[in-house]
Amino acid sequence: MAVSSPKPFLLLLHLHLVFLFLIIFSISATTDDKRTFIVRVQHDAKPSVFPTHRHWYDSSLRSLPPSPSSDARILHTYDTVFHGFSAILSTSQAQNLLSLSGILAVFPEQVRHLHTTRSPQFLGLKTTDSAGLLKDSDFGSDLVIAVIDTGIFPDRKSFNDRGLNPVPPKWKGHCLSGNGFPPTSCNRKLIGARFFCKGYEASNGKMNETVEFRSPRDSDGHGTHTASIAAGRYVFPASTLGYARGVAAGMAPKARLAAYKVCWNAGCYDSDILAAFDAAIADGVDVISLSVGGVVVPYHLDTIAIAAFGASDAGVFVSASAGNGGPGGLTVTNIAPWVTTVGAGTIDRDFPADVKLGNGKIVSGVSVYGGPALAAHSLHPLIYAGSEGSDGYSSSLCLEGSLDPSLVKGKIVLCDRGINSRAEKGEVVKKAGGIAMIIANGVFDGEGLVADCHILPATAVGAASGDEIRKYITAASKSRSPPKATILFRGTRLGVRPAPVVASFSARGPNPQSAEILKPDIIAPGLNILAAWPDGVGPSGLSSDKRRTEFNILSGTSMACPHVSGLAALLKAAHPEWSPAAIRSALTTTAYTVDNRGQIMMDESTGNLSTVMDFGAGHVHPQKAMDPGLIYDINSYDYVDFLCNSNYTTQNIQTITRKNADCSGAKRAGHAGNLNYPSLSVVFQQNGEHKMSTHFIRTVTNVGDPDSVYKVSIRPPSGTFVSVEPERLAFRRLGQRLSFVVRVKAVAVKLSAGSSSMNSGSIQWSDGKHIVTSPLVVTMQQPL
Repeated sequence: MAVSSPKPFLLLLHLHLVFLFLIIFSISATTDDKRTFIVRVQHDAKPSVFPTHRHWYDSSLRSLPPSPSSDARILHTYDTVFHGFSAILSTSQAQNLLSLSGILAVFPEQVRHLHTTRSPQFLGLKTTDSAGLLKDSDFGSDLVIAVIDTGIFPDRKSFNDRGLNPVPPKWKGHCLSGNGFPPTSCNRKLIGARFFCKGYEASNGKMNETVEFRSPRDSDGHGTHTASIAAGRYVFPASTLGYARGVAAGMAPKARLAAYKVCWNAGCYDSDILAAFDAAIADGVDVISLSVGGVVVPYHLDTIAIAAFGASDAGVFVSASAGNGGPGGLTVTNIAPWVTTVGAGTIDRDFPADVKLGNGKIVSGVSVYGGPALAAHSLHPLIYAGSEGSDGYSSSLCLEGSLDPSLVKGKIVLCDRGINSRAEKGEVVKKAGGIAMIIANGVFDGEGLVADCHILPATAVGAASGDEIRKYITAASKSRSPPKATILFRGTRLGVRPAPVVASFSARGPNPQSAEILKPDIIAPGLNILAAWPDGVGPSGLSSDKRRTEFNILSGTSMACPHVSGLAALLKAAHPEWSPAAIRSALTTTAYTVDNRGQIMMDESTGNLSTVMDFGAGHVHPQKAMDPGLIYDINSYDYVDFLCNSNYTTQNIQTITRKNADCSGAKRAGHAGNLNYPSLSVVFQQNGEHKMSTHFIRTVTNVGDPDSVYKVSIRPPSGTFVSVEPERLAFRRLGQRLSFVVRVKAVAVKLSAGSSSMNSGSIQWSDGKHIVTSPLVVTMQQPL
């Protein structure tokens, strides 16, 4: 599969220039405005005169020159995944702090944002199976999943503790009570709940407690939804507004949950996220699920990457959403190699809601609307909002106040997707007197559709369908038959083909920070996922929506991430000795890339075949991950070597890992691509050379059968020659490790300046029972 475009290299260059500008501006700005900074310290550098690290931190802040606005103050201190603190500082104070002894790094925090049933059955997790991942892991019993999100609404059947054993003795966490969250909120299922808001309030002032809860209680819905995807109990019947009727269940129904609320109305602040990671590891969690993300920056300036390294170093698996910036390239976030990065795919269920036009044509759409429907046998006046408002751009998007009620009343309104939420557009149309709405994708969105719980009859259509409807409106407006339409709501459809399909919104590679590491790692169900939902929040998320439902249908890599978090808990329960890297290896090397028609998965945005840059290693296959045969394991010092070979300084490496690095040995041993990752990726810079080559060293550990022989099968990327030595790996015992070398040779291709071309293949090991597959990606890049 070949993809050729002049954009990736230029965009990558642009991203790095923008980032460099932001860093220079943030550190060298002449303004002295207060903001939150994260401070990394050398833990063992604390002067003995101070009884605790907090005393040292306070003294360091008191030594800084005073700021005109207010004194510097500490928000959080960190002791587990990170050594240091966060504080409100002026830019000049941050610069001065960096000059003090024992201070390794000072960097401004980011504001992160959320990456907003049938999926267990689609993944092959069936309670009726006599053996398999659910049975062998006892449904994840006694494993603890931390969900770092918007909190949790505990009063849901998905979080009941019937039949669960007592809280695991290893658990050291707490259930913090507060507004709307009494001490009785926790049980043997939800065993911990905390909230972190100091960073949020430092930037936004005291929270408005009439609309937010100063407690772990969820007032948004996102955290409740993701928690129940990861580890919700079996609930029947379950549905949303009559859609997706059936049994709702999380991936690990008996796993315990701990909710760490860090996301508020204005976003999720780094200082609070870091505090949640710190608490979660100290509390004793086994898996961390994080469905938030932000701008990609070098790892030593990325709070999530630093916190996740600390978690991995403690043996805790971290799953993070890839982001919803797709379908464009270089949009993937949470890309550190010690994080399992999850993109989103569809499942074999959808919610068709088609548009019937006055000319008899039927245009496909999707919706989750449960109110009174339009009359199926009568047509209603249809208008395009972009041609009816005083401001064509604002009205085309159906922004607040942009529609003229005299033109909209009693009509179906076609709105363009973008700027405001899809549900908000419906509210705007309804306020203006419209009786229904059609949302049309823009060119960038392509044909990817998301079903929403609208407050009026509404459906979403693809970009091509939107064009077709606009052309019909234009033509009909000039004829004797004015444009008319209706919407046909067809309920829930199962057995959809093809599935899975890579969701249009799912963020894509290549990895903007480390081209040697393929990201996303894998995809999991993330489109139109049914899961638990809190009281007090309507299914559309609008404040005007007074409907209440125990479950809701949402889409995003936010929904894909907790699927993998729950699966990781099942694998950890079945294989307690496995490291986070081993779990990721099992998930990725057993992933599949074909849909339920037996063809390569499609890209929802274009209808074309998808690539490794869209799905990574492929779509998760839980049952095969249970018994992968071989695993690619990685320890913390392997990551240190990777950072050395990625040209991070020893101080930057210490900031990330809390370890002193000697990079001389690592650089002699190889390059960044030699990290023992379960995928292989190389970028060849065509600097006038005709022939280029590289090699990868990999080590696999036998976790299959004690006496087994694996033979290699090579599918070289187009235009390359690939060899593997040895071609045969003979194992005599479980836990035995054997290494092999992959050599890749490529010939320069014709490319314009700044362009690149990507081809993918695979390295596959098999003993006749297990198939262990690693993607192999070769990118040819022509420098500017």
